[in-house]
Amino acid sequence: MVLYVISFIDRINVGFAALTMNRDIGLTPYLFGWGAGIFFFGYFIFEIPSNMLMARVGARKWIARILFTWGVLACAMALVTGPVSFIVLRFLLGVAEAGFFPGVILYLTYWFPVRYRARIISAFMLSIPVSIAVGAPLSTLVLGINRALGLKGWQWLFIIEGLPALLGAFVALGLLTDSPDRARWLTDQERDWLKRELAADDAAPGTSGKISALGKALLNPSVILLAFIYFCATGANLGLSFFLPQIIKQQGYSTVAVGLITSIPYIAGCLGMLVIGNLSDRFNERRWFLAGTMVLAAAGLVGASILGASIWSIVALSVAAIGIFGCKGPFWTLPASYLRGPAVAGGIAFINSIGNLGGFAGPYLVGLFKTSSDSYADGLLALAGFCVAALLVTLLFIRPRRDAESASFSVLDASQH
Repeated sequence: MVLYVISFIDRINVGFAALTMNRDIGLTPYLFGWGAGIFFFGYFIFEIPSNMLMARVGARKWIARILFTWGVLACAMALVTGPVSFIVLRFLLGVAEAGFFPGVILYLTYWFPVRYRARIISAFMLSIPVSIAVGAPLSTLVLGINRALGLKGWQWLFIIEGLPALLGAFVALGLLTDSPDRARWLTDQERDWLKRELAADDAAPGTSGKISALGKALLNPSVILLAFIYFCATGANLGLSFFLPQIIKQQGYSTVAVGLITSIPYIAGCLGMLVIGNLSDRFNERRWFLAGTMVLAAAGLVGASILGASIWSIVALSVAAIGIFGCKGPFWTLPASYLRGPAVAGGIAFINSIGNLGGFAGPYLVGLFKTSSDSYADGLLALAGFCVAALLVTLLFIRPRRDAESASFSVLDASQH
């Protein structure tokens, strides 16, 4: 969770840097949207190979490697001088970070039985709104370090927030444990209990129908539909995250106030993630909780686009954040509930890589609409459209199949089971 806080700050701090950087290096909203989103093309290309390598090399070494390379490139963002260098470095940053998130989701399946996973994944992904709630005021404060040692505030922002990733590489090597078998901090009784629980999940009724071949997993309609849902959810998430500081700044607030106000929706998102993740586990229900979060996200984004520059738009954005971040726990329990063996690592990576292309589409559309209309309202409506599309696919195609321990989800259930 701590490492993902670092990761997400490095991913979205460009939104705060843009408050002063765009003018300095000649970025229009359109070019900024390109650069902010192209991160996810690099992420997409190297996602599956990275996750498969982690399964082979081990989480400890591979996550440390990811941290070190993205730390170097995050600091190097201070060197951008124009649109070309900005876009190239953002792409390389995506290449460096590819595999971290799906690698952690896979890693959690090594440690937590199915019935705990929605709340555990929600707790891990709490780092997303936490990173923004903490990073927003921090980033705007760092922007005030202007001209120190000849560097501008946005350059210090990239350097100061990139260094923790470099340090985190050594923390990962020292503290992460690849699997329960290697955990010296577990007693023999604890280790045996955990292994029995995980083995029971693998042997539960209905698991024989799970997909184990990677090739079949990547072509399975269920996996493709989950990737589409995540594409829409991520498009709404990153489209809002990258532009929220500029949206609030346009309402007339000072730079420091922007940081503080930006944190409000993400504090609401933190609470939403914890509550929804726990309720999803408690009621053993994924589909309806996922659909409900998309309703909240769409309603909040539409409300913010209509309400304009007012305190009520901040309230609406907070509702949207509850939906956008609350979907994570219910959603990420789905892939491992009907994939097994090699298909789990590749399937999770595939869903995340396709989904994260939404991280390009969301910022690109917001930037495009801002350039054409000089308003963020149309861009927020486009993000709401993503949420509606995810809602419809969830309701029309995701069908629950319950076994002894968990709910499995597949559009093929009627024919296969």
